[in-house]
Amino acid sequence: MNERIREKLKNLTTRPGVYVMRDVKGEIIYIGKAKNLKNRVSQYFRNSPKPSKVQAMVDNVDDFDYFIATSELDALGLESNLIHKHQPFYNILLKDGKAFPYIRLDLKEDFPRLEIVRKVKKNDGAKYFGPYIAGVDPKEILKIISFAFKIRTCKGKIDGKAKRECLNYSMGLCLAPCTGRVTKEQYAQEIKKVVRFLSGNDDEVEEILKEKMETASQMENFERAIELRESLKMIAKLKQKVVANLPKNVDKDIFCYHSNGLSGVVTALVIRGGKILGVMNFVQSDAELEESDTLFNFLTQYYTNSLVPAELIVSHQFDEELFKEFVGKNVKIISNPHGINLTLLKMARENAEEYLTKHLEKEKRDYEQSFGAMKLLQEKVGLKNLPRRMECYDISHISGTNKVASMVVFIDGVPAKKHYRKFKIKTVQGNNDFESLKEALTRRLKRYCDQNGESFKEKPDLLVIDGGKGQLSSCYEILQSFGLENKIEIISLAKRIEEVFTTKSNVPVILKYASAELRLLQRIRDEAHRFAITFHRSLRTKSQTKSELEDVVGLGPKKIEALLTAFGTTENIKKATEEELCLVKGITPALAQEILKLNQSDEK
Repeated sequence: MNERIREKLKNLTTRPGVYVMRDVKGEIIYIGKAKNLKNRVSQYFRNSPKPSKVQAMVDNVDDFDYFIATSELDALGLESNLIHKHQPFYNILLKDGKAFPYIRLDLKEDFPRLEIVRKVKKNDGAKYFGPYIAGVDPKEILKIISFAFKIRTCKGKIDGKAKRECLNYSMGLCLAPCTGRVTKEQYAQEIKKVVRFLSGNDDEVEEILKEKMETASQMENFERAIELRESLKMIAKLKQKVVANLPKNVDKDIFCYHSNGLSGVVTALVIRGGKILGVMNFVQSDAELEESDTLFNFLTQYYTNSLVPAELIVSHQFDEELFKEFVGKNVKIISNPHGINLTLLKMARENAEEYLTKHLEKEKRDYEQSFGAMKLLQEKVGLKNLPRRMECYDISHISGTNKVASMVVFIDGVPAKKHYRKFKIKTVQGNNDFESLKEALTRRLKRYCDQNGESFKEKPDLLVIDGGKGQLSSCYEILQSFGLENKIEIISLAKRIEEVFTTKSNVPVILKYASAELRLLQRIRDEAHRFAITFHRSLRTKSQTKSELEDVVGLGPKKIEALLTAFGTTENIKKATEEELCLVKGITPALAQEILKLNQSDEK
C-alpha cells in the first residue's frame, strides 16, 4: 500500500457510495459499492487473509477514487452503470448480447399475437414466457401453438376490414380476425388456452395434436402428419423436464455460487411451469470480499435484462430488502431451503462444482496451447522478445495465375482474424513464389512505416515464413531495407521435417515432435495457407464468371450483375431458357439468344 492510498483511507467518509480501484496505468480494474465507504474500502488494504482473487486485485491497485451516494440503493444503481461503461477486469460482466429468448404476448391488443423477443420491457403490460435455454427452441413452441390453436401470426394492426383472409385461414390455422370472422371474446378464449399451455399445461395441447395427426394420416396428408408428430416429440421432451413434487404453475430460479478462491461459477436453474427449462453456468472472477456479495452483484446484473420470477432459491444470504428495491418486485428469497427446494439447490451446486473443474481444465489447455506455447517458442528458438504478435504469410496461385498472398496474425498465441489481410500480387510475372512473397512483405512493411491501415500500423514481434533458408534470407533482406532487422524478428518453418530456421545460425532448430511450440507454428502456417487458398479460389471463380459473360456482346457489368443476382451462378445462367432470361431487367430476346450460345459452345 502506497502513501497516497494511506492518506485517502484516513479521509474516507462513512456515507454510502461507490469506489473505483485503478492500476499503475490509471486504468479502472474494479468498481464496488458500499453502505459505509470507509469500512468497506479499508478492508481491502488490511493485512488480514483474503481470497486469492481479492488479493490478486489488491496487488494491482495503485490508487482509488470514490463517489458519495444518497443511499445504498443509489450506490447500487451508480455501480451498475459504471461497470457497464468501463467493463473492469475484476468485476462480474454479463453481456447483453447473450440474453435468452422469451415469448411475448401483448394482452392489451384486441387480437394479440405471439412474438419471440430477447429484450424484456418491464411494466409494459405484456406477458412474457421463458427464458428458453438449451434444448427448448421457442420457434418450435410457436409451431406447436400454431398447430393447436387458431391465433394470428401476421404483424400489423387488426381492424377487421381486410378484403380477404390469408392462406392460414384456409388451412385452419387462424380464426381470421383480419376480416372480422371472429369476435374479441371468441379470440380471447383461444388466447386463454395458449396461456395455459405456455404456463405448463401440456395435456390439452397433446390431445389436440394427436387428434389432428390421426386426421391428417387418414386423409393421407402425410407431410402434415409428420410435422404434427415432431411437435408431439417436443411436448414429450418438455414433459421430461417436469420436476417431481412441483405444481405445474410454479416459476422459480435457483442460484448457487461455488468458488475455489481464485475462480468461481454461478449456476442458475430456470424453472417455469414446474419444468426445468435449462441450466446456465457463468464463470466469475469478482473481487468482492464476501461470496454473498458476489452472488448479490451477479443477480443485480442478471435481472437487469431478465424477468424476476415469484421465488428465488439462493446459496448465500444477502441484503434481501436492497435486492427487492433494486428489481422493484417483492420476490420471495429462500437461502435456507428444505425439501424439493434443497434438492434443486444441491443440483445447482453439483453443476457448479463440475463446471468449474472442467472450465479450469480447459483454461489450462488453452493457456498451454497459446500463451504458454508462445513462451516456450521464445525459449527454444532463442527469440529476444516474447512474440505476442506473430504474422505468417503464404502464396497461392495456379500456374502463376490469380496470384495472391495472405497475412495471418496471432496475438498471444490466438488467431486475431480482424487483423488478417490479403494481397493481390501485382508486379510478379509467372510462377515465382519467392518474388511474390517479397512483394507482399514489402507492401506490408511499407504500410507499417507509413502508419497506414488498422492492422498494418501494428509492429509484429515475429514474422513466420513458410519455407527454408532461402525464403528466410530473402525476407530478411527486406527487413534490412526498411531498417527493421533489429526491431522485428523473423524465422521460417520448412515443411520437410518441420525445421525452424533463424537468422542467427545456418543450423536449423528442431523442435520436439507434437510439442506446444511446434504446434503453434504449424497452426499459424496452416491458417495462412487456408486463408490464401480461400482468397485465390474466390478470385478465380470471379474471373471465370466475368470472362465468360463479358464475352457476350451487349452484356455490360450491370446486366451481368442482374443475371447473377437472379440465377446465382454462371452455370445456372447458361442452363436457363430464353423466356427465363428475358424476365431479368435489360435482357432482350436477342441478348438472351447470345447468352444461350455459351451453353452451345460448352457442348461442342
